Amino acid sequence: MAKRRFEGRFAPLRKTLQGLYHGRSEASLRFRLALLVFDLAIIGSYIVTSVFGIENDVLLLDLLLALIVLADLVARGLIAPNPRDFILRNPLNWADLVVILSLMAPLIFGDLAFLRVLRALRVVRSYRVLQELRDDSRFFRRNEELIQRSVNLTVFIFIVSSIVHASQRLINPDINTWVDALYFTMAALTTTGFGDIVLVGTSGRWLSIIILIVGVGLFLHLLQSVFQPPKVREKCKACGLLLHDPDAIHCKHCGAEMNIETEGS
Repeated sequence: MAKRRFEGRFAPLRKTLQGLYHGRSEASLRFRLALLVFDLAIIGSYIVTSVFGIENDVLLLDLLLALIVLADLVARGLIAPNPRDFILRNPLNWADLVVILSLMAPLIFGDLAFLRVLRALRVVRSYRVLQELRDDSRFFRRNEELIQRSVNLTVFIFIVSSIVHASQRLINPDINTWVDALYFTMAALTTTGFGDIVLVGTSGRWLSIIILIVGVGLFLHLLQSVFQPPKVREKCKACGLLLHDPDAIHCKHCGAEMNIETEGS
């Protein structure tokens, strides 16, 4: 009985949140785009405060960001079919909890600001918001695959650079800002290896090994995907293949005839 009263009391709120997070109205789309901009702002705040050395001067801003992330997490929990599974079975929600901790950490544990880069994992999923613009924007309709690949590549570079910055900035005189870490990361991932910045300490050497063995392969794969010829999404009725060349008249997989809509050259 108490559970039903609780659900009945919050029914209007849940209906409103359901529309904002999953609806197709213009207001819903604007709301989700605002969340995407907010995610980018959290990531950008880490870069800006690192570059200008003001990490400890923006505690009130960090607390405000933490409250907004918490409100977003609670809102998505309210509309989840199973609130318990919402936290336990979704790693992205674990990442949000860590982001909240990182934003509040200076008051309790010290500087854990670098952990907010985990919000970048949600940005990878946010390209679905851009997909919803296909019906309204010819640009997104033409460049959807390129946008997705570029977002994945950018987030990957950002996360690797942030790990380098967080692990080296207190022990490596050559890495003072996030830009220094980005410079080293790009030199390592592209195998250029200028040698003017190297990671120090045992942990730095292990991180360098991981970047060279794992990171380079992932980076080249993502980079290659960005420059691949564009594909269009048109599900083959015979075999289900989803991606095809824009001018395809037959399915590359099964040979079935395709009828792909085009807008001309």
